[in-house]
Amino acid sequence: MPKTTKKKNQSTTRPHVPYVRGFHPPTAEKCLEAIGSTPRLDKAYTPSDSFFPPLPHPTSIDDWLAQYKESGQTYKLFLEECPWLSRRKRKYSKAAFNSSGKTLQEKYPDAKIYLLPLGEFDGVSTPRFSDLAEYAHRFFCLSVEILPPVKLTTVGKSVFWEETDDGRSRISKGKAVRRSARPSKYELESRFNATTGHTQLKVESILRKLRLNIPDDAICVMALTMADLFDTPPDLFVAGMAAGNQRVGVFSFCRYDPTLQFSSEFWYEIFQASSVGAEERKRLILQRSCKLLVHEIAHLLGVDHCIWYSCCMNGSGHLLEDFRQSMHLCPVDLRKLQTLCGFDVVARYRSLVEFFERHGLSEEGDWVRRRVAYLTEKKQ
Repeated sequence: MPKTTKKKNQSTTRPHVPYVRGFHPPTAEKCLEAIGSTPRLDKAYTPSDSFFPPLPHPTSIDDWLAQYKESGQTYKLFLEECPWLSRRKRKYSKAAFNSSGKTLQEKYPDAKIYLLPLGEFDGVSTPRFSDLAEYAHRFFCLSVEILPPVKLTTVGKSVFWEETDDGRSRISKGKAVRRSARPSKYELESRFNATTGHTQLKVESILRKLRLNIPDDAICVMALTMADLFDTPPDLFVAGMAAGNQRVGVFSFCRYDPTLQFSSEFWYEIFQASSVGAEERKRLILQRSCKLLVHEIAHLLGVDHCIWYSCCMNGSGHLLEDFRQSMHLCPVDLRKLQTLCGFDVVARYRSLVEFFERHGLSEEGDWVRRRVAYLTEKKQ
């Protein structure tokens, strides 16, 4: 599993930016080796420049591979490392386990990905939470469930995690346990700027709370919020943080709104950006949020950053790099997730087309339609 990670926002564009010392982009032969050779490699995993462009070269000194040297995770290495494919039950998991199963669903037949709304999601300046859950389900072909929302209440400079599930039950050790409808409050660590009134929440205080509230049948619990986040005092912000061994993560969409512009010097300065139409704003927020969500869930499933092709599992060093990255999996990571989740590749693509078309994500939909046509065409 990847170590605890965070993303920051800095970008200084320069021509001919070199890779970080010691990193060398993979050759075509190395990429094929990463996919994993078989006597007859499935067409779905055959590399093609028309679908899978090469790894992007850094254009900024703050780009991911201008700062970080990564060795890459091959398909073979994923099979060796992924704890969800082990014949031994995952540590700390209380879900029913079948050691003879081949996929995650066969090994943990009742397991689910849980998404937790942390604060308000109005569906206007934020993505609709149901859309996020639906996209995660279509992307991984695993069960996804939305947990009862947690309120973020502010009292003076303090921010509180306030939860109530209206008396609904949670699952513990295979039994339904009734919970009190009385709200429970927990103060989160935060920082506040009096001049702008902007607040950021410290990620570790949220992760600490999440670790105490993992359902027994959880693959992972991902808290999603529109609140701004930070990790250490020097940070401008962090998009979030995942603690893989504890199966929890928290991520923010606060800085994904195209109508906002953020200072590159002070964490608390936010400005209005150029005008963006309501539909375009909604489309961009959803596209950016969905991409971040599945990238981080994939990390919790054991998939590391991709150095093989342009891929939604590429790392990013700042927001602009994040925004321009692909929403799609390269052949290496598609094969990893297919092995783990057991989905039919073409059926998954067709499901994603429906989502993209319904939400006006035409570029993404066109790419997937071309993939379906390519994979289903009959040989002459």
